[in-house]
Amino acid sequence: MPPTDYQATRSRQLSALPPQTARAIAFSMIIIVGSLGGTLGYALGRYNCVDDCSMRSGSFLLIGAVAGAVGSAIMAVLALRAMGEWNEIRDRERAGHAPN
Repeated sequence: MPPTDYQATRSRQLSALPPQTARAIAFSMIIIVGSLGGTLGYALGRYNCVDDCSMRSGSFLLIGAVAGAVGSAIMAVLALRAMGEWNEIRDRERAGHAPN
């Protein structure tokens, strides 16, 4: 007798973790947005600078990079949690336990 949809769903191990691919994409996006934030911060720090402003540019670079990375990390966590909830709802529907 071939396995039913419910048996196929139950045979895999249930986990709250999103797929590795999604986590890798989220991590790489955090790195990319952090570096873009640092670039923007550096540009803003150098904008009105006349003399040597390495301290000002460096601090703006750091602030921009941290702000960009933290903001994108928050968005990545929210997106990964939503993905987990969608997978849970889909698994419940396949198992026949969907809410009415």
